[in-house]
Amino acid sequence: MADQSRRTFVGRALAGAGALMLGGCYDLSQKKWVTGILGEVENLTRRAQHLFAGQHTLAPEYAKSDIAPVFRANGTRDPGTQEYAAHVATGFVDWRIAVTGLVEKPLSLSMSELKALPSRTQITRHDCVEGWSCIGEWKGTPLALVLAAAKPKPNARYAVFYCADPMTVEGDPDHYYYESLDLAEAVHPQTILAYEMNGEALPVAHGAPVRLRAERQLGYKQPKYVQRIDLVEDFSRIAGGKGGYWEDLGYTWYGGI
Repeated sequence: MADQSRRTFVGRALAGAGALMLGGCYDLSQKKWVTGILGEVENLTRRAQHLFAGQHTLAPEYAKSDIAPVFRANGTRDPGTQEYAAHVATGFVDWRIAVTGLVEKPLSLSMSELKALPSRTQITRHDCVEGWSCIGEWKGTPLALVLAAAKPKPNARYAVFYCADPMTVEGDPDHYYYESLDLAEAVHPQTILAYEMNGEALPVAHGAPVRLRAERQLGYKQPKYVQRIDLVEDFSRIAGGKGGYWEDLGYTWYGGI
């Protein structure tokens, strides 16, 4: 129990410090010397998790009695686009999750096909970079199964998730939310493509019809409304080259807790 408390403290302290530094200092973070320091902090955070938790250690799981009566939604509450509204109206029967990029067998899965795969249910705590936490139950398909079916190529290092929620002015090539994980975290047993929350279909506010749950990561690393997963070797040609929407604005890429 002491080890778990220490891991939690280290993760929250480092993540909280990074968020405090980055929240109002985006201009400063563009200075090369500041970027270098932040990169070292990110590397330290990653090494700390591996030191105290290990690459395969599970995040804590809880009892049904611990589930919060109200689970606050993070990020976008509704994409608000005509395309998304049409999917809601039809119960997401035409929603598909594509797996592309550095794979031998590109996939395009319907929700029914995703749900036909083996599932995992887990009761875990969501930790937001804004400083709040909440416990909920999630059910979904382990991402490892989906990636295994697509057969990643040897040079694939990251999974990039592209979503349906717009974040900028329409017409911007980087219009929609995106995020990424390294493949080690992507195939972690608690990393799932969740389609149920607290025993019911995933609500719109929480990412219907499918969102990523990566239980050892902060909330911004767990994108909602997932439509495509692209396996890549690096981020150099993706948006701002930092591996995520918020990372392009100054957050650290590593969001482990």
